[in-house]
Amino acid sequence: MTISGDAWRAFTTAFGGDPDGIWCAPGRVNLIGEHVDYAGGLCLPMAIPQVTAAAVRRRIDGRLRLHSTGFDPVEVETDARVGGWGAYVAGVVWALDPPGFRGADIAIVSEVPVGAGLSSSAALEASVALALADLCGLPVDDEGRDALARTCARAENDYAGAPTGGMDQQIALRGRAGHALLLDCADGHVEHIPVDTAAAGLTVLVIDTGTGHRLVDGRYGSRRTEVEEATRLLGRPLREVESVSALHDPTLERRARHVVTEIARVRTAADALRAGRVRDLGPLLDASHRSLRDDFEVSCAELDSAVDTATAAGAHGARMVGGGFGGSAIALCESNDVPGIEAAVTATAEAQGFPPPVFLHATPSPGACRC
Repeated sequence: MTISGDAWRAFTTAFGGDPDGIWCAPGRVNLIGEHVDYAGGLCLPMAIPQVTAAAVRRRIDGRLRLHSTGFDPVEVETDARVGGWGAYVAGVVWALDPPGFRGADIAIVSEVPVGAGLSSSAALEASVALALADLCGLPVDDEGRDALARTCARAENDYAGAPTGGMDQQIALRGRAGHALLLDCADGHVEHIPVDTAAAGLTVLVIDTGTGHRLVDGRYGSRRTEVEEATRLLGRPLREVESVSALHDPTLERRARHVVTEIARVRTAADALRAGRVRDLGPLLDASHRSLRDDFEVSCAELDSAVDTATAAGAHGARMVGGGFGGSAIALCESNDVPGIEAAVTATAEAQGFPPPVFLHATPSPGACRC
């Protein structure tokens, strides 16, 4: 059964009757451009085939009832404050405040692993936001989706308390099949750049290390605070900076150096993709991981092991993705080499006592839609 069928069945089991419809939004991998969205930088994510589905039915009594497999159900007034997983749904309702909205029953089914650094939270927010926009008559063209993405980011920042930068919501709502999304986080400009890994005989291998992460535990927020402080001290956006030597605090210098060099890597990666040179991303992925590990200090032993083993086993390049402190890595591989690389990463994880990794193959996929 498809995920839309699973969502329909989950809805009827939880609430009885049929939903008004089902809306899906994808997870994502960020090819390059990590921890630069909140610094007004450039990033290059692509949507993945794994999606979250929201089955939604309007109510007229001011109640919000939420159901998701593996989580406790939530039932509150629409203006009540909600914690836990429900915050990512109730936060969208709060931030969007759709016209005529008087409550809803919402059942969630997801293929996007939670805590894997593949943005399960943005997939959840985007599926609900698109559903409410459709049901309440809000625009869902590209400009409307940009507005919905910003609303979802506000919900995550100000309601759920995760200080993310907005990239995840943009790609969840505005992704395009066969393309990565070059996103300018300063002005919101986007460019859809073709990524044909299959024609090149390549696979973007996602390695979920099984070490879940949480963006609301303070460490992600501390990195954002450090970047903001470095920007304040330098007196201009980091994307306009060539040298960070004026920062006399070594920690702030490292954080700023990562942002400056990562933005440069995104520009180089975008040029390579425009020219159809997908393999050229390999060394950029390696450099990005070193920067995230050494300058930004958001990697961990499990991610480093996955990255190092994948490259030693023949990947063109690899790096951690997402907020860090656990989650997933990606490796750019020759498709014929994927089985051997997966076996090597699995064997190394077992030898080091790490959780067994789970593998996904990321192909550039479409953004949120009505299923």
